[in-house]
Amino acid sequence: MRTNDNGAWNAPHIYAQRGAKDETWGRPVALMKLLAIPLGYPKSAAKWLVMLLGAMLLFLTALVITLPAWAASENMIAVIYPDIGEPYREIFAKIIEGIEDKVGSRVANYPVRADTDIDMLKASLLRQNTKVVIALGRQGMKTATALNNSVSVVVGGVLTVPEDEARGQPVVSLSPDPALLFARMKALMPAARRVFVVYDPGFNGWLLKLAKEAARVQGLELVAYEAQDLHSAVRFYQKIFSAADGDSDVLWLPQDPTTVEESSILPLVLQESWNQGIAVFSSNFGHVRRGVLFSLYPDNVALGKSLAGLAQGILISGDYGRRGMMPLRDVQSAVNLRTAQHLGLNQGRQQSFDMTFPEQ
Repeated sequence: MRTNDNGAWNAPHIYAQRGAKDETWGRPVALMKLLAIPLGYPKSAAKWLVMLLGAMLLFLTALVITLPAWAASENMIAVIYPDIGEPYREIFAKIIEGIEDKVGSRVANYPVRADTDIDMLKASLLRQNTKVVIALGRQGMKTATALNNSVSVVVGGVLTVPEDEARGQPVVSLSPDPALLFARMKALMPAARRVFVVYDPGFNGWLLKLAKEAARVQGLELVAYEAQDLHSAVRFYQKIFSAADGDSDVLWLPQDPTTVEESSILPLVLQESWNQGIAVFSSNFGHVRRGVLFSLYPDNVALGKSLAGLAQGILISGDYGRRGMMPLRDVQSAVNLRTAQHLGLNQGRQQSFDMTFPEQ
């Protein structure tokens, strides 16, 4: 049989003889026979195929080795959450549902209170071979912190945490990502140019850093006023409403107990915004029912899946990766159609929202 210049089409017996004398190809000949690769197969192609099969064998071996760890990963993750009544109990139940959906099985979960015996909890976690705790709520985080680094911790279900407490582990806030809020606002009101906000830096300073970049991406100017008490907040809202233009200015209400106080500031904001035709959007779901244009709020099952993903990442890498405060990106949306109609925003009916008010 004729051969080409590189000997790729040698007769089988010639190829075998050459391979047997070749240090590189002497040993692969047996493997080729085992794999039923014809010895007359082109040398370059046969070499490539053997290398490919070898790589696949290594991959499958690694997969088999790691399968036990994956199968046991659900036992390495536990959930700590506050032992409190409804409606919060149902919220935590939905987050745990999402965690278990992501992990693929049930996970140990511990309702905790201020008087929970930390030593008994630690012993139980040790028996479960727990490596990562997902701590929900302030009480859950406080309890997990008292475990004294015996396990890694992922925190969720909190609004904000002091910077010195948050920097040690990932903390997923219940405050929606400003990037998502501003994108939704821009879709509803394309003519918007400025976003006003009044905030307490001690509570939402971390969030405003993200908001500045989010506004820039959307082509918006963020006008932010710092207020550390109720009196200052009222003064800034009065300043905003005296200068705002309903055609191009909007007001954002973050979740902030100082600057968005429910009994005095919120009624003032709702009344002035309605009278002057200023669009107001909020990080608080309850505000939509009371008259703000729209809100983003937690998708609790999806949040649970995200928290479980962070926990699994720690199990795989042995490291936190990201630490500190992170905004909520697992969200649903609600709109007040009466307010949208009042503002002349037809997009409120055209866009998809998870909930609408008044309820239909």
